[in-house]
Amino acid sequence: MARRGWGDGPIDIEAQVADFRVPKPPSPATIRLFAIVLGVLFLLVTGYYQIEPDEVGVVQRFGAHVRTTDPGPHLKLPWPIETVRKVPVQRQLNMEFGFRSLRSAAGRTQYAASDAEADAEALMLTGDLNVATVEWIVQYRISDPVKYLFKVRDPELTFRYMSEAAMRKVVGDHSVDEVITVGREEIARLAKVELQDLCNRYEIGIDVQQLVLQDVNPPDPVKPAFNEVNQAIQEKERATNEAWADYNKEVPRAKGEAEQLVRAAEGYATERVNRAEGDAKRFESMYEEYRKAPQVTRRRLYLEAMGRIAPKLGQQVVVDEQAKSVLPFLQLSAAGKEKQQ
Repeated sequence: MARRGWGDGPIDIEAQVADFRVPKPPSPATIRLFAIVLGVLFLLVTGYYQIEPDEVGVVQRFGAHVRTTDPGPHLKLPWPIETVRKVPVQRQLNMEFGFRSLRSAAGRTQYAASDAEADAEALMLTGDLNVATVEWIVQYRISDPVKYLFKVRDPELTFRYMSEAAMRKVVGDHSVDEVITVGREEIARLAKVELQDLCNRYEIGIDVQQLVLQDVNPPDPVKPAFNEVNQAIQEKERATNEAWADYNKEVPRAKGEAEQLVRAAEGYATERVNRAEGDAKRFESMYEEYRKAPQVTRRRLYLEAMGRIAPKLGQQVVVDEQAKSVLPFLQLSAAGKEKQQ
């Protein structure tokens, strides 16, 4: 159809209205089908939910708790009748005090340069009226999701306040030397016990797994003096350990030598006793034989004694007392001739 301009004459309005066709309205069946599809989609979107393996689902009906669901797919009444809140009960959660860590793009942990809230948490007064900066981490797990969600208004903030109160109480019962040097493990243990007791009394539904002191330092103005004290303590411990090492090396060696001497003396005493007893028994047996035959035994003893003594005397000449001269008996051997020469 040609387009008409202002100079083409009068416009036929009826013809133009006839050209526009008014669409027919949808039928009631189509409307009902469309409403059913929308209702089903709404039920699927608001009624289906998925719980991860480390979570549980707390279902609320008009705000009141009605049930707790385990991991997996589930259905509920559509919003706003029922809602679900997912609580990570199998995951170990961390809460930092006195510092804030930032996760970089490369996955490395970085620490914030300065944070007013963290600095206020770390500054504590010790039992001897000194000041120390204490940084620690609390690792915890949600043990009761219903108590965690409904017993207190803000469980995370309440738990943060309780942890700070427990740490300040324990630090206030110890000196600054204990907090910075030798008493850190005991302070962490006592703070964990105190924090768990607060969680049980407030029924917050949290189980404290571990409390670790990260860094404990004196304030910046007195940090050099404390560093010197720590260095002196470390040198003292090193000297003590070296002394104990020498002690553990020398004392067992001395004990071993003493034991060796004692055993040698005992062996010598046993040998002398056994030898004396043997000589005594030999003498007794000899005396018994002598009693049986005194003459024979006396002669045998004499001959045995002379057999042992005579070889040691050299050459001997035995002559009769009535002999008048011993010359015929001299020069009995070659040795005698050599002596005469």
